Amino acid sequence: MYHLKLRSYLSAALLVFLPAACAKKQDGQQTKQDTTKTAAAGSGVSIGFQEAHRPRFHFTPPAKWMNDPNGMVYRKGEYHLFYQYNPDSTVWGPMHWGHAVSRNMIRREHLPIALYPDSLGTIFSGSAVVDHNNTSGLGSRENPAMVAIFTHHNSEGEKAGRNDFQTQGLAFSPDNGRTWKKYAGNPVLPNPGIRDFRDPKVIWYEAGRKWIMTLAVADHVRFYSSPDLKKWTLESQFGKDAGGHGGVWECPDLFPLPVEGRQTIRWVLLVSINPGGPNGGSATQYFVGDFDGKNFVPGQGFGKKLNTKAGSPAGRGEGVWLDHGKDNYAGVTWANVPASDGRRLFMGWMSNWQYANEVPTGSWRSAMTIARELTLGNTPAGLRVISRPVKELASIRGESVELKSRPVQGEADITREVSFDVAAAEVVLAFDAFGASRDLGLELSNDKGQKVLIGYQPGTRNFYVDRSQSGKTGFSEGFAGRHTAPRIAADASVKLHLIIDVASVELFADNGQVVMTEIFFPDSPFTKMKLFSREGSAQLTSGKVTQLKSVREGSRKVAGR
Repeated sequence: MYHLKLRSYLSAALLVFLPAACAKKQDGQQTKQDTTKTAAAGSGVSIGFQEAHRPRFHFTPPAKWMNDPNGMVYRKGEYHLFYQYNPDSTVWGPMHWGHAVSRNMIRREHLPIALYPDSLGTIFSGSAVVDHNNTSGLGSRENPAMVAIFTHHNSEGEKAGRNDFQTQGLAFSPDNGRTWKKYAGNPVLPNPGIRDFRDPKVIWYEAGRKWIMTLAVADHVRFYSSPDLKKWTLESQFGKDAGGHGGVWECPDLFPLPVEGRQTIRWVLLVSINPGGPNGGSATQYFVGDFDGKNFVPGQGFGKKLNTKAGSPAGRGEGVWLDHGKDNYAGVTWANVPASDGRRLFMGWMSNWQYANEVPTGSWRSAMTIARELTLGNTPAGLRVISRPVKELASIRGESVELKSRPVQGEADITREVSFDVAAAEVVLAFDAFGASRDLGLELSNDKGQKVLIGYQPGTRNFYVDRSQSGKTGFSEGFAGRHTAPRIAADASVKLHLIIDVASVELFADNGQVVMTEIFFPDSPFTKMKLFSREGSAQLTSGKVTQLKSVREGSRKVAGR
């Protein structure tokens, strides 16, 4: 993807463990040394959670700038995560593809930078596939190539006022993503003269025995097909009169999902938009419909302009937000997940273009959301994408505390009931008879009086995250505030499932029907937890707080806990 409000990136001295700029050949191919330099792997660099605001189990770069997840693909037991990366600065700049792998989407190993800028431009967002049938001829049936499909961004062409400075290119790897070579025939999809022409997401469409590319093109998406990943034909387009149009469309993803409880498959189209999100800035919308290998047709309840007013429910006839929080953008799903697994697995960039370049972290900027499983469920509002944390989160669960059923009126401090550090925890709460309360939920706070509130207001039927008093907020006018999401469920019990990690919270409400992701920057870690019910009482029917262990070096208990 491409940050709309381009700014000159800051010069910064490279840390000793970061690679230098790419040495390029005239044909745009990377030299061997390009693929053997390392960003962190084997360097002995500690990225433990003592560093202010560094998450303990969410993915972050070892240092410098990161944004969109790219090329997410599973192969030979590894979940590959590539990402937009600037190794020279902590603000957006010349894009590379950083690289990490994981066996369980939780614990990761940093690998060398995968793709460097070349004579065609810097390396913007895209996807990766495994060419099992060797349609491209870049591998073999015995050793299929991993193929990356990405946008080349030619900054000189942009500066010269041309409109064709974004093109689509290929690179391929014979060794499970460890080394890469650019395709000599790049670009494989030239630009027809459109300024915003980027972020290819490629899938294999088995029914038609062809590859399908979903490409973001200004205010809509276009679908292309190819027999071999090299020659692409325009099939159709979608979206000029659908969904939100507060900003440019970016980072699309098209995939099938079975409907829970039915023998039915529908297609989901994700599209990120910047700006125009429900609570300001960037966000991701989606459509549910049908795809026949040529056209995407939204189903009933999808396809009209998206209501972008914060708190407005997405009713029938409108597009839908995937996440109402401020900080889940450009998310896409993993390719090549085995049929024996069968899950649709998602991850997003945990920031917002309103302030991503200004957040008060140190040697690094940005984190990814936790990996999520997406399903398609029937709700009172119709078919909706349901998001839940992946089951692999269990690998870092530690001690748990059950909260007894109790009435809550005013505040109820539960900190003493929890013997471990609450700055990294999973909290599951269920409230009943909440109609008597104006406002209920959970408060995280520290000794400085800074706090984040995660709650629900029965009167407005809105979930919310309030970070107006969360600590450092002055770096952007768009950061502080109370952000809302409309409830879908109609039953009398409200469920809050929270994933807390030092400087972020992910809310999966009502079993994942409503999701909010928010980051925050307290001056010292949050160490206290309170339940609250304002102007009335609510009944906590069940609750559980679970320690989530660090996957980084330097894990320790908080003094005095």
